[in-house]
Formats: sequence, C-alpha cells, structure tokens
Amino acid sequence: MTTWKHTERAIAKRLNGRRLGATGGATPDVITDRLAVEVKHRKELPGWLKDALAQAVHNAGERLPQVVLHEAGKRHADDLILLRMQDLERLLSKQF
Repeated sequence: MTTWKHTERAIAKRLNGRRLGATGGATPDVITDRLAVEVKHRKELPGWLKDALAQAVHNAGERLPQVVLHEAGKRHADDLILLRMQDLERLLSKQF
C-alpha cells in the first residue's frame, strides 16, 4: 500500500469516516457525516507553518489553537485555517 493511501485510511479512521479512494471523479479523499476531507501527504511541511502552529498552541491556553493564513489582497472569507488533528477531534466532539 502506498504511503498516501495509508495516510488517507488513518485519517478516515481517526475521524470515524470513510476513505473514498481514487474514484476518477471529483470527490473528497475522506468523508464523514459532517466533513469532506482532502488529505495531502508530504515528506515534510514548511518550517514556518509548523512554527506558526507551535506559537498558536503555546499561546492558546485552554482555547482552540489555530493559525489563519491570509493572502494579501484576498477576501478574508477565503482565508485558510490550520489546526492540529487532535484539536479538530476535540472541536467535533464539542470539548472546546
């Protein structure tokens, strides 16, 4: 099994979802009752991104740590939100 397939299966399991796999159509990698997940597997993530998330976690206390990624000149409605899987799981289970 390829690494990205393994990652998709692991994410589906953690989120109590289902991996759709390569269907040939425009479908998410993983679906749950509430989520449509596109999984991206990389050898390494950018250091600045990991540093930003570490800063958010350090400063969050008991709150939900997240990083907002905003591209200059773009609408804030299209900003990206980065959070850890464990925090998403807690959010979905309403532990925040």
